[in-house]
Amino acid sequence: MKLSKLCVGAGIDCPSGAEINVTGFAIDNRKVAPGTVFGAFQGAQVNGEDFIPAAIEAGAVAVVARAAAKVEGALHIASDIPRKCFAELAAGFFTPAPEHIVAVTGTNGKTSCVEMTRQIWRMSGERAASIGTLGVTTPDESVSTGLTTPDIVTFLSNMSGLAREGVTHVAYEASSHGLSQYRNEGVAVEAAGFTNFSRDHLDYHADMEDYFAAKMRLFDEVVSDGATAVIWMGAGESGWNARVVDHAKQRGLTVMTVGEQGEDIRLTHREPTQLGQSLTVEHAGTERTINLPLIGAYQVSNALVSGGLALATGIDASRVWDAVARLQPVRGRLERAVIAPSGAPVYIDYAHTPDALEAAIAALRPHVTGRLITVFGAGGDRDHGKRAPMGEAAAKASDLVIVTDDNPRGEDPADIRRAVLEGAGEAREVAGRREAIHAAIAEAGKDDIVLIAGKGHETGQIIGSGENMRVHPFDDVEVARECAALIARGDA
Repeated sequence: MKLSKLCVGAGIDCPSGAEINVTGFAIDNRKVAPGTVFGAFQGAQVNGEDFIPAAIEAGAVAVVARAAAKVEGALHIASDIPRKCFAELAAGFFTPAPEHIVAVTGTNGKTSCVEMTRQIWRMSGERAASIGTLGVTTPDESVSTGLTTPDIVTFLSNMSGLAREGVTHVAYEASSHGLSQYRNEGVAVEAAGFTNFSRDHLDYHADMEDYFAAKMRLFDEVVSDGATAVIWMGAGESGWNARVVDHAKQRGLTVMTVGEQGEDIRLTHREPTQLGQSLTVEHAGTERTINLPLIGAYQVSNALVSGGLALATGIDASRVWDAVARLQPVRGRLERAVIAPSGAPVYIDYAHTPDALEAAIAALRPHVTGRLITVFGAGGDRDHGKRAPMGEAAAKASDLVIVTDDNPRGEDPADIRRAVLEGAGEAREVAGRREAIHAAIAEAGKDDIVLIAGKGHETGQIIGSGENMRVHPFDDVEVARECAALIARGDA
């Protein structure tokens, strides 16, 4: 494909000599081949402009970078926002794209929403996929792992590849990092969901307003004109979600509000049951009772937002609500890993913020007749300010709290635990995560429930940073099962 054609399609001024063939796009100079357009961006730790000579030597025919960048031996496509410019060019190269694409943002619930939306589409007869923290989940349920929001080349390549495989519906997670770094550009987004907003990623964003502004790029710039914004409006919202409604309206989007305060999909009653919860939902003048086979208030939020996204893509309401009643748990999201020898169920959840931890505990509380035992830690080299509040959230609602290690990365694990314990009251400290999980399961009685929070679906524990970083195999689900088996045999 000619670079000049890509420039015209993206509305970018063509540099002189743009009548050249483009064979691919890359932001890693090691992936450059002859005919590649190279994106050279300034990052927090690495400056991509330093690798321009290596990219050109490898065959890059054009470089997208700041005007001040030094580019010799290839065309220089200069831009004040090179990430955005690169994404717009790449979007014209990676075609086709699936016909129906939706995105989900918010602090918590993104993974569950995109996977639940995929399930609803699949149960409605569509060929659907999801992209996010769990990776790319295809119509045949196969999963390839990846980042929450992959780099723009991987993202667009995945979209094009799915379309070529006959996938017509894709739901993807739009993280604040991905949105601020223009990793979600270039495809027509038919609907966007917003779950909730609370403290997270303040190691990356300057403050909560900066974090919120990154999220709002989805509604302000990324979604297509005339798209639908599906926004959770639960009881007692803090005000952030109402601001999302304002952003959507200012953009001229169709607004669909969902929840106890929702105008389009209203939750009027919720009652826990033995295997899930019974919901009464009003939509389009009809009241429905839905038996959701998942526990927890936040799973209701995820399920109803997902239902709204499916409706926004034209799925018939009767099919949507029938599918919601058949949703399956999402990996690492209140996933029941094992029943302890005592009879206590052990749940795994990805909760790694104060709000998410509080929500996971609240989800389990109605099902507890004995004690709720919570095991968790906090990640290293991440927002230090959320550690004590996480301890506070756990201590406030749990009967026993065990503070342990998460992914310490480059920090001393003892320092992280100490910070968490400042807010955790009478919590117990157990350094090794495996030892902490074992202790919780061994102590649990038949009427207790164990919650292991923080890592969810992750299959490794990150220790060290930079060149010294190592990822040791560690899956909370597998470890919980191993510990339960050891206890059952009396081996430990």
